[in-house]
Amino acid sequence: MNNLIMRSVAVADEYHPLSTRDLVASVTVSCLPTNAGPVFFRGDDGSEVPWLPGEWHEFWNVNLAEITFRGTEGDVVTVVGGTW
Repeated sequence: MNNLIMRSVAVADEYHPLSTRDLVASVTVSCLPTNAGPVFFRGDDGSEVPWLPGEWHEFWNVNLAEITFRGTEGDVVTVVGGTW
């Protein structure tokens, strides 16, 4: 079954995942251009990878529960895609 995913996720000052449960999907993850600062995603080696306001990337068949991020409270990350 295919499911559409469209969500807006609030940024916090501590790392948290894009999904609170395992959810494998193909999505575009975006940092709003109005964000106050960069959003830091945790890289596969544990490093911080900064995304600037307005930056976006496409991901295919990833588990959203394994993508974690942090940044300035009040900023937003969007996730759009689906489980097809």
